[in-house]
Amino acid sequence: MQKVIAFFQLIRWPNLLYIAITQIVFYTAIYIPLASVSYEAILHDFTFFLLIGASVSIAAGGYVINDYFDVMIDSVNKPQKLVLGPVIKKRAAILWHLLFSMIGLYCSFMVSFQSGQWSIFILNISAVFLLWFYSTRLKKSLLLGNILVSALTAWVIWVVYLYLVKGWDVDYLHQSETAIRLRQFFKMTVIYSGFSFVTNLIREVVKDLEDMEGDRKFGAKTMAIEWGVPVAKTFAGVWIVVLIGAVLIISVYAWLTALYIYSVFLSMTVSLPFIYILYMLKNAETSIHYHKISVWIKWVILAGIISMYLLNL
Repeated sequence: MQKVIAFFQLIRWPNLLYIAITQIVFYTAIYIPLASVSYEAILHDFTFFLLIGASVSIAAGGYVINDYFDVMIDSVNKPQKLVLGPVIKKRAAILWHLLFSMIGLYCSFMVSFQSGQWSIFILNISAVFLLWFYSTRLKKSLLLGNILVSALTAWVIWVVYLYLVKGWDVDYLHQSETAIRLRQFFKMTVIYSGFSFVTNLIREVVKDLEDMEGDRKFGAKTMAIEWGVPVAKTFAGVWIVVLIGAVLIISVYAWLTALYIYSVFLSMTVSLPFIYILYMLKNAETSIHYHKISVWIKWVILAGIISMYLLNL
């Protein structure tokens, strides 16, 4: 039983659940209303569930290989959560990484074969190699690793867009109602993938602040170590302010277009919490403080996912 629990910790099952939920919600809350298809469409779309399987498997493989190369750092930063070594052998982690990556690529191939969108297969292959490169090189580099991880979280939404947009065989610039809806679908993809990118970039920097002790001991060159804590805090703080401003603009626009519930929800569950996060960040001094901020950001990300369903109320 201990090994089973350790295995699910290793693959970060809550994060994998986030990925699956995000893709399902994006399909049902954004695509279905705009494409004017029945909600039952998702139940008959087996290829879409292969797409979810691809995203979840590739992410799981990425988490495993990341922990494999981070054993020494995690033994300092999170000794109570260390599972590789004490519970699961490191050699087994390599095998799990290969298995998850191969499953992810097989599912990606099947999705591309059935949908005709070969860019999905090619880009998911790139994601597997980038996750390996991140774990071995970029994780300890200045900012590049943070940007890569944030971009891959945004890809979770973009890959659904690439899969679904193939079904709309229409000139994007045409002025028909279908073309207008297609442009709206693209805008929603940009907005929510952008939200995912920025929130995860903020969280990555906060996690670097949380893990400074172990990172410094093993030669990592994070922003907090190379440029100092005040600079890292300022960087994260500026992006938080930018995000608050963007969300407020969207909230006002939503209110003016009679999306009252959506507008209020964004203000209460995204803007206000980020104001509080900004306050916590300013006063944070210990790894416990930064961990608390990281948890708050995860809840805000969940609120962002839920908000998709309120667009049609």
